[in-house]
Amino acid sequence: MINVYEQIDLNKRRSAIVVILFAIFVAATIYFLGRAFGYGPSFIGIALILSGISSFAGYWYSDKIILGISGARQANKEEDRLFRQVAENISLGAQIPIPKLFVIEDSAPNAFATGRDINHAVVCVTTGLLDKLNRTELEGVIAHEISHIRNYDMRLMSVVAVLVGMITLLADWLLRSSFGRRSDDNDKSQAAAVFMIVGLVLALLSPIIAQLIQLAISRRREFLADAGSAMITRQPSGLVSALKKIAADHEPLEAANKATAHLYIENPFKVDQKNIGWFANLFNTHPPVTERIKALEGM
Repeated sequence: MINVYEQIDLNKRRSAIVVILFAIFVAATIYFLGRAFGYGPSFIGIALILSGISSFAGYWYSDKIILGISGARQANKEEDRLFRQVAENISLGAQIPIPKLFVIEDSAPNAFATGRDINHAVVCVTTGLLDKLNRTELEGVIAHEISHIRNYDMRLMSVVAVLVGMITLLADWLLRSSFGRRSDDNDKSQAAAVFMIVGLVLALLSPIIAQLIQLAISRRREFLADAGSAMITRQPSGLVSALKKIAADHEPLEAANKATAHLYIENPFKVDQKNIGWFANLFNTHPPVTERIKALEGM
């Protein structure tokens, strides 16, 4: 059995390794794509700038965009008193400013955190979560979301999103433009043929690989936030009980969509992990609840 601090350190190391490997993958993909299709640094630079601008805009206004998509309202002082009290207490224990609090009118229990940094963070819960969890369970969930904020998970996922955007945009542009290019005599060498084959394969597969890596990082951050919740509340059983209740509730969250699903504490589409294969599981936004509970109970 390992303590919560060792679990957090282990999750941080694993996340750092994945991010480093992802950056290496991006660099290698850009190199091979550029060489394969005969483009110079200027073309690739323009693609990187455009993808960076679009990703930065999404990152800067992420909270407003996500709250608007989700149809969330700001928490009411009287109606949502328990939510506000728990969030204030947990924020004080985590030593961060109290985030903005929002509520989604939906009976499916779930929650998420968003925002670009600690000072512009948001914690949003559903009315179903407030109705179905007791105070201890609610504290575990809110501590999980505040751990995401304290760990700068939103910033990390924004960096990863930029990398995914670069790969996707470059692969799409280069693959489309390659059909209109004619090769000259110098392009008929064996080396050029190898680069062309590797480039075509990467152009087709790199967006999928990048998405899988992004999901792997997202799943790893859930384990880290679970451990952070246990550290803040000193009571892992609260989050364990909350996860069991959320997972046992089979009502899908209507306000969620594919763009926001990865933000929630548990998959809002209620995918049955037992009835899917290992390959389909690679595309899940969340690790299985049973694995998360096992890790919490092992602390």
